[in-house]
Amino acid sequence: MKRTAAGRAIVVCGLVVVLGGCATGAASEVGAPASVGRPTASSPAPVEQPASDLPFGTGCGAIPAAGAGSIAAMADDPVATAIARNPAVHSFAAALGAARLGAPLDHQQDVTVLAPADAAFDAVPRDALGKLIGDTASLTALLTHHVIQGRLTPDRLAGTHTTLNNDQVTIDVSPDAFSVAAEGTLLGKAPARVICGNLHTANATIYIVDQVLAPPAS
Repeated sequence: MKRTAAGRAIVVCGLVVVLGGCATGAASEVGAPASVGRPTASSPAPVEQPASDLPFGTGCGAIPAAGAGSIAAMADDPVATAIARNPAVHSFAAALGAARLGAPLDHQQDVTVLAPADAAFDAVPRDALGKLIGDTASLTALLTHHVIQGRLTPDRLAGTHTTLNNDQVTIDVSPDAFSVAAEGTLLGKAPARVICGNLHTANATIYIVDQVLAPPAS
């Protein structure tokens, strides 16, 4: 029993380092939960946006132009695999691995993922991050709150959507950016903005955001 507890402590500490932005790669996952819920997404009214199927946003510069993790390579991979190979979202990939959500997400059909950039996790205090990683139920709720059922194109991204955590996330739109209000973020200090959007994978569309989102308080 002592050896098992010590092993778990080492795993948690290691994950905190990865999610704090000190790791050089995404964490691997072992096993997966039996299932991830598949709630039905709401259908907000379309918002006028430029008609384009191309990625957009200044944060797209952090994605390789070619090879593994590139926009072209991501299109052939299921979403969790694509995230794990994308250097802009290593910390999110590590969190998915910690909660054993990678395989279930890879098997989802047509979802939209609001993936926090590495800097978003770096901004979370180490003690709060460590507590979150040590609580699998809370971590799972937080991560599935970032996943919306259905592929949302930019012209349908604004609105209120049902997440895989069976709650809702509201995305606003302005001439400058898509965003989630500050009260919908983990830190609650500033809105979360989409910094690279409309990234396609084999089963999902990804929008990279600059804040970690948080489920509504119960």
